Amino acid sequence: MPAGRPRQFDPSAALTQAMELFWARGYEATSLQELLGATGLSRSSLYQTFGGKHDLFERCLERYREMVVDSMWQRLEQAPSGRAFIEDSLRRTLAEQRVPGGPRGCLVLNTANEFGHRDPPITERVRAGVDSFRDVFTEAVRRGQADGSIRSRGDPHRLAAYIVAGMGGLRTLVKADEGQDHVRDALDMLLLALDHD
Repeated sequence: MPAGRPRQFDPSAALTQAMELFWARGYEATSLQELLGATGLSRSSLYQTFGGKHDLFERCLERYREMVVDSMWQRLEQAPSGRAFIEDSLRRTLAEQRVPGGPRGCLVLNTANEFGHRDPPITERVRAGVDSFRDVFTEAVRRGQADGSIRSRGDPHRLAAYIVAGMGGLRTLVKADEGQDHVRDALDMLLLALDHD
């Protein structure tokens, strides 16, 4: 490479690599050196492109939210019913117990647990993520009520909020290595809300 020429790299790929590392380790446990190694960036390139570890983490949270929510909307469009989408989403959480290396959970919810309310910009990103998840489940409930797969006539927003909260609980049980029977029982109880007002 000629002297003085800037090193070429793909910022989008670097962002994805950083997101994967934060997702696996969390914010505090991820060192700057590990980020440089994962992304292949120099310290100066990281700061010039992303503005430092905290700014990079905010961008990673946004990338994760976009990635997950886009996937959720696609799966909802392809699902045979609103209820089928919800059941599939919850059972995917249970399947994380069998992932090699252990379950990573959800980066948005992991971040909520790690940061609490002590960092307003991060809190806002977490809130935006949860709101986006709830929006998808609200639409799924509406479709399920319309197609008859969900018998509850309850408010779709409230049912969706319950599902998101329940999914967070399921993820905690999975990460705590609870037995599959216990997690499955909790999942089945969660689904009962779709049949009762």
